[in-house]
This record gives sequence, C-alpha cells and structure tokens, in this order.
Amino acid sequence: MADPFFITTAISYPNGRPHIGHAYEAIATDAIARFHRQQGRDVFFMTGTDEHGMKMAQAARSRGVEPRALADEMSSYFKEMDDALNISYDRFIRTTEPAHHAASQALWEAMKANGDIYLGRYEGWYSVRDEAFYDEKELTEGEGGAKLSPQGTPVEWTVEESWFFRLSAYADRLLAHYEAHPEFIQPDGRRNEVMSFVRGGLSDLSISRTSFDWGVAVPGSPGHVMYVWVDALTNYLTGVGYPDTNSESYRKFWPADLHIIGKDIVRFHAVYWPAFLMSAGLPLPGKVFGHGFLLNRGEKMSKSVGNVADPLELAAAFGVDQLRYFLLREVSFGQDGSYSDEAIVTRTNAELANSFGNLAQRVLSLLVKNCGGELPYGGEQTEDDRALLARVSDACRVEVPREFEALAFSHGIEAWLRAVFACNQYVDAQAPWALKKTDPERMRVVLATLFTCIRDLAITISPVIPASAARLLDQLGVPDAERNTNALSDIGWYERLAKSGFTLSPPQPVFPRLELPESAG
Repeated sequence: MADPFFITTAISYPNGRPHIGHAYEAIATDAIARFHRQQGRDVFFMTGTDEHGMKMAQAARSRGVEPRALADEMSSYFKEMDDALNISYDRFIRTTEPAHHAASQALWEAMKANGDIYLGRYEGWYSVRDEAFYDEKELTEGEGGAKLSPQGTPVEWTVEESWFFRLSAYADRLLAHYEAHPEFIQPDGRRNEVMSFVRGGLSDLSISRTSFDWGVAVPGSPGHVMYVWVDALTNYLTGVGYPDTNSESYRKFWPADLHIIGKDIVRFHAVYWPAFLMSAGLPLPGKVFGHGFLLNRGEKMSKSVGNVADPLELAAAFGVDQLRYFLLREVSFGQDGSYSDEAIVTRTNAELANSFGNLAQRVLSLLVKNCGGELPYGGEQTEDDRALLARVSDACRVEVPREFEALAFSHGIEAWLRAVFACNQYVDAQAPWALKKTDPERMRVVLATLFTCIRDLAITISPVIPASAARLLDQLGVPDAERNTNALSDIGWYERLAKSGFTLSPPQPVFPRLELPESAG
C-alpha cells in the first residue's frame, strides 16, 4: 500500500441549505480523493458540518427552534447533497459530536499548558455573519456610515470578557514556515496575501464568548464557550482520533496532506490553524488550497438577487457526472469561475456526448455488429495504430496524472480530451466500417486499438465522472480490480480479456445529449 493520504473539505456552516459553492468544493475534493485512491494510496477523505457559533444560535432563534434541532436538520441536507453527488467521503463529521467536544477541549488545554491562553477583555469589531474579528484598519464604510468587514458584511462593536490566544507570538514562526514550505498555501496569490497579512503584524485573538452558550464549553471557565473557529478547525484532528495520538488512525493520517477550502477562509486555515497546532506541539498540515468562487452568469450569488443555485436541482436537470465534469473542466481551480445552464449543456454535449460518448458508442457497436461482440486479437499493428496508442498512453499515464497531482483539473481534463479527439480522428481516417469489406483483418486491428484506448480513457477520467466511467467499463468487461493507475501499465490485460470468453453486448449510451430546461434563459 502506498503512502496514506488525508484530505478534507472545509466543514460547511449549516445555517442554511447547501448551495452550488458547497457542491463545487465537495466535487473537487472528491475527484482528488478518487485520483489518489486510484494510485493505490490509503485515502482518508473527511467532510462534514460546523454547527456551533452565534450565527447558528441566531438562525435557530429566528425560526423558533433550539440550535441542536436546527443543526440536526441542516446537517442532514449537506449529507444528502454529498450522497447525491457521489462524494466518496470516509467520514462525515459533525462538531456537535461528543468526541469533537473532547478533542476541542484537549487542544485548548494543550495551548493553555504552553502559556498561550490568557483571560482578558475583548473590545472590538465582530462580524456575526463571518464569525470573525477585524481590526479597524480592515474595515470599509457602507451606506449611512455603517462599518463593513473586508467581505462586505456588517460588523458590530463587541465588549465582553474573553480568553485570548497569543497569536502575536507566532508571526515570526509562521513566516518562517511559509518561507521553508512555499507549497503550504496555494495557489501563490493566496500565499502572497497571507504573508502580507502576517508581516503587517498579528494581534492576539479572542477565542471565547460569553454572550451566547451554543458552542463547546471552555474547560474550567463557566459561562465561556469557544470561539467557533477554534472548535471548527479542530474537526480535522477529531476525525483521526485526537487527543489519542497513539491511535492507529492518528498515527497513520496526521498531519493532513491537504485542506481544500474557499478563498474567503484562508486566513483561518493558514494563520490561526497552524499557530494553534504549533502551540499544542502538533505537526502542521501539508497544504492549504484556497479555491475561488463560482459565479452565476458572472455575478456573485445572493439570496436577495435570487440567483443562488440548488446543486441537487442542477444535478437532477443535467446529471450528476455532467455537473461534476463541467465544474472541473470549466473552472481553473483556484480562480473564480462562472456557470450557466447554457454553458453546462453546451460543454457536456460537445465533450462528453459528442466526443467521448459517441466514440465509445461507434466502436462498441462496430465490434458487436462486425465481430459478434468478441474482442479481436492478433494482427499486425501499423505506425498509425502505434502512434494513437502512444498518444493515449501519454495522456493517461503522464499528462493527466501530472495535472491532477498539481490540482490543475481543467488542464488535466483538456489533456484527456485531446486524446479523445485523436481517437475520433483515427476512427474517421481508418473508416473501420469500410474495412469490413475491403480488409476485415485490418478492421479487427483498428477496433482492437480503439477498444484499448477507450478503456484507458475511461479509467483515467473516472475520478471526475465516476458513475459514468464505471458504466462504460462495465460494458467493456473491465474488472473492478483493473480500474486503477497500475492497470494502465498492464500490457497483458487485453489478451486476457479477449481469451476469457467475454462478449460485448449491444452498447448502452452513457452520455445522453442534454436539452436546455424550458425555464432556462
């Protein structure tokens, strides 16, 4: 078994139902997890919900329910979304779990034992919506002179007794870590922002609240609950068994290899989180990657504008794999991206239905019609055959893995698509339907070459479109155990399959052409 790999999404704040941004993060993280599993790594993929804090307490109060009841209901919607989108998480964590309270309190005690937590009085600007504290210099002025956070959310002056974390003591250590590990914060633009923020000086961080009680209790301090971000970030440790650092899961998976998060919460993950871990004497995660936002037709989504998309409605309208493919193909990961119904239909029809789907349908139909469904074996390959096989092999074994490893999904899928286009050009040039009469032996070699390419292409794209790729590989007779990266280097697979007695059935289309919903546009 190759090295363990621990990957997480940010846990979602369930004060409302999930939107397409939540789905985008889950889909991207899932594709990474599936890619590493395909390479034989022992992957632990965690997601979940962050259920404490003032925002949840206020949302519950406005609905006339207890915070726990709201958390139970809303968390279920996020789990439903993950399941519907074929997200292959290993652990769906909820911060209301008793084990998580214990882990958060253990981390608190470790930071306190290191002398980094002290009792004081907090006076400053706080955004309930962001669950974040801001310095005066970070604020802007809105309508009527109202002060706004850097995210454009209202802030309020807060005064209360609070426990503080000595964040100011960690600026130099954080900068040294960023310098020594340039891969720690990605993409580079986010890294530059964080380094600039830390170089500007860090203030100690208020890490408890007394104005509400919906949270993890501060040990030994009645009336105080932890600042929600202390509790939320600790989830990554809870999931691998902390505070039992001798547990098998902790020893195998900590530190996390990769946190996939939105760009709006990079500060929490790249400044606060590593400082907390340094204080507690725990290893730091390998990488924090801040992805961009999804825009609806180029506009930021908001409930007031009415352009917030329900990911389950999009998946129902266009298909789960079509939505997954579009989001990873269309958006350069790390940058903002835009989507629309028309764009989803246009791209998935052109690339999945017309290019890859049509390639598979044509070739498998010809094998059934002209070879009785049996896989042709033997015959002399030409330079054209060898060139296509090399082109597809290079895409599947070199280009796509290289780009996916770098989290450059759109570039990886583009490399895969170029190989699909090469196969279609080869089909048109070789015209196997005509060879049936003029050179049936040559036809058999051409179809065998294409069958090999389709199998490799389906295996390679399966982290992006897992259900569709599986349906195609099922039709090809490829065993589950031979759908991994090693299988792409197995030169004997085709002969084994051809001599096994396997017979193709008439192919079933895997990528139906989409139509634009009547309500769209």
